[in-house]
Amino acid sequence: MEYRPLGRTGVSVSPLCLGTMMFGAWGNPDHDESIRIIHRALDAGINFVDTADVYSRGESEEIVGKALAGGRRDRVVLATKFHGRMGDGPNEQGNSRRWIMQEVDSSLRRLGTDWIDLYQVHRPEPDTDVDETLGALTDLVRAGKIRYLGSSTFPAHAIVEAQWAAERRGRERVVCEQPPYSILARGIEADVLTVCASYGMGVIPWSPLAGGWLSGRPQRFDLSLPENQRKLEAADRLGALAEEGGISLIHLALGFVLEHPAVTAPIIGPRTMEQLESQLGATEVELDTELLDRIDEIVPPGTNLNPVDAGYTPPSLEAGARRRRV
Repeated sequence: MEYRPLGRTGVSVSPLCLGTMMFGAWGNPDHDESIRIIHRALDAGINFVDTADVYSRGESEEIVGKALAGGRRDRVVLATKFHGRMGDGPNEQGNSRRWIMQEVDSSLRRLGTDWIDLYQVHRPEPDTDVDETLGALTDLVRAGKIRYLGSSTFPAHAIVEAQWAAERRGRERVVCEQPPYSILARGIEADVLTVCASYGMGVIPWSPLAGGWLSGRPQRFDLSLPENQRKLEAADRLGALAEEGGISLIHLALGFVLEHPAVTAPIIGPRTMEQLESQLGATEVELDTELLDRIDEIVPPGTNLNPVDAGYTPPSLEAGARRRRV
């Protein structure tokens, strides 16, 4: 497997990152089977594992910790995230110093490790000063609890704001962004990918299979919605294109994300061993210019067929009062 640089950190990671959201109550409750899947991915050359505290309320982190015990931890670039609600109290969530300092220790305990390689802010929080967040994360780097800072599903302006704040205040800077990106959700091509490239950041997209639409299993979606009809029609055309090219739709979808020059490693999130095996071979697929052009005809660059797939709606668009003078 040919490894790729994670931005300008000097760290090399596999071109596929193993996502673990589906290990635990949210997906596969069998810990032993989940551990076998993780081990298979590591044996196949994947050295990059991503999880989050909120995945099954910490259960995913616990499974990852058990899988990396026994000498495997040192060879893995381990990423996790904070921000989501982890309890009933008003401060058991978010991007504040108070919560970060508490939750990092909880993640370290669940993961069974002394350090986290990439600690990511799971979503923006406009009501919290970005310097508050960066200051806490900088202190964790200096304490040796984390190595690098990352963000997830940040709009382009928030990525820039974090970079400027880090420069002005002497904070550790964010070195990696984790955005939603697939053939059906190409919105980040308009700005996020360009911004990340200009700052030398790594990019590890989530949902490269569009939540199942590009794996042939979109049954859980309401096909009466016009936006889902558009996605289904596009997926059907992409399936025919993959068949014509002699590859699976899964490999077409992952290969598309892998081809973008700003992308480091798409995150694959298997629930079963079969799903993992169906995705591993994507690193051997090369999509030529003609094929990429035909994909562009089906879903134009910079387009999200369903706006919800952006993964984050700014509060300014959620509350009408914030868009009107009172």
